[in-house]
Amino acid sequence: MPPLWTVAEIVKATGGRPEGISDGPVSAITIDSREVPDEALFVAIKGDTHDGHDFVGKALEAGAAAALVSEAYYAKNGGHNLIVVLDPLKGLEQLAVAARARSRAMIVAVTGSAGKTTTKEAIRTALSAAGQTYWSIKSFNNHWGVPLMLAALPREAQFGVFEIGMNHAGEITPLVKLVRPHVAVITTVAAAHLEFFNSVADIALAKAEIFNGLEPGGTALLNADHEYLHILFAQAREAGVGRIVTYGYEENSDWWIAGVTQLDNRMAADVRHAGQSHHLRLNVPGRHMVANAVAALAVSQLAGEGTKVALDALSEFGAPEGRGLTLKLGPKKNPLLLIDESYNANVASMNAALELFGQAKAPSGKKVVVLGDMLEMGPQGPLLHAGLADAVSKSGARQVFLVGPIMRSLADELGRRAERDRDAPGVTHVQTVDEIDGPLFDALAYGDAVMVKGSKGVRLASLVKSIRERFEQA
Repeated sequence: MPPLWTVAEIVKATGGRPEGISDGPVSAITIDSREVPDEALFVAIKGDTHDGHDFVGKALEAGAAAALVSEAYYAKNGGHNLIVVLDPLKGLEQLAVAARARSRAMIVAVTGSAGKTTTKEAIRTALSAAGQTYWSIKSFNNHWGVPLMLAALPREAQFGVFEIGMNHAGEITPLVKLVRPHVAVITTVAAAHLEFFNSVADIALAKAEIFNGLEPGGTALLNADHEYLHILFAQAREAGVGRIVTYGYEENSDWWIAGVTQLDNRMAADVRHAGQSHHLRLNVPGRHMVANAVAALAVSQLAGEGTKVALDALSEFGAPEGRGLTLKLGPKKNPLLLIDESYNANVASMNAALELFGQAKAPSGKKVVVLGDMLEMGPQGPLLHAGLADAVSKSGARQVFLVGPIMRSLADELGRRAERDRDAPGVTHVQTVDEIDGPLFDALAYGDAVMVKGSKGVRLASLVKSIRERFEQA
């Protein structure tokens, strides 16, 4: 099997200059000097807090075959095993362009206000059962994550699945023009990053930028369960998209979810398409998870692989860590049930998670929910947080822990309701995640069910780690 790249190919693709290095194989690409596979290319990107050039020596010592560095770095430091370019990030983008140009894979790009990563994972699950599939890891979906993932697309891949994110208008266009997908998926349009947009309609326009890089003859695959579908349709037509396919609970969807059933932590759904009915099973609870999986079914058919292989593969599909992963910690007979939604949050995903938690049952005790601030909501933030009160009440949580300054609005709303309803849940509000361990662990016990959800910047993943460490040992 040929290597991912050779040094000569990287030099040609980037227009770089080799210094103290001869041709040879390059097996991987990384920007993290702490994780350097053997024979990797280390790309010295300058980020918001760190400059990768400060770690070039460490990366080479760790086994990198070469480092992509700037002219300024080389002029000051010299060195060996280097490929010198004006700007390493630009060089990475050029390498991504070359990777896409040589690939014969069917490429899928996924964006949306919620469910991007889970939908990407569902699609890669379905396609992996049909052929060699490559996909973006974690949530590498921004101005450096997308070119990094694309540059590592193997020559022999049959399918590629990439996630594209944004929090400002104009960010998706340059990324999708790198990826050049055959299928562009938009999972939903909802209130997210409102700090940088005047309205949710403007968010829809920004998401529709994904059509700007769609390959000729490509397909737009759109979730129909939101009120901005007409904007996406209009933008797709304006971009010259010839084929638009819809999916969701909306009865007029091309892939219609006609009915769902939840059994414990599994879902079953009747999915109808083109006069046929498909029985979808998932190893994860949640109506929103069904919609994510139906997108994967549609992609599988668009790829020419049909639905049978995808249905079989998706029957074992589960939620990724931080996005609904459900764990039973401690004694088998009376565990603590932990639902980890700690990776991110906006209004749509928060309501979906609380609805799902409402369907969950505590093994023998009470239900507890920990919610962190939904960030980047702008001036509407306090109102949107307070608006979660109904969903919290319906979740069945007996104790509610709120983390972050904006969550004060929800704490106040729940407090007002408690004055009228003696059966209202107890509420604890703190400013930071560092303050929550004591009160939460005093409240939690084996037999309880706890869900943790908030924006990544609130750092609730550290709380999930603490809960696991505390309760995994029986």
